[in-house]
Amino acid sequence: MNTNHDLLFIVVVIIVLIQGLWLFLDARKRGHNYWFWGIWGLIQTPLPLILYLIFARKIYRRGADRE
Repeated sequence: MNTNHDLLFIVVVIIVLIQGLWLFLDARKRGHNYWFWGIWGLIQTPLPLILYLIFARKIYRRGADRE
């Protein structure tokens, strides 16, 4: 039973690290506040990713622009 918790912990840590790194690199490439997005991405998941995609990347406008 303890190994299931260990495996879950490892998976969550990997997801959070990948998310934080991607947010940091993408925000830096696009000229956003990359330290904020990277650190927030390391603290929790998936809220920083969702809010980054909505507010920084503005993915909701792409569909409206195409029409």
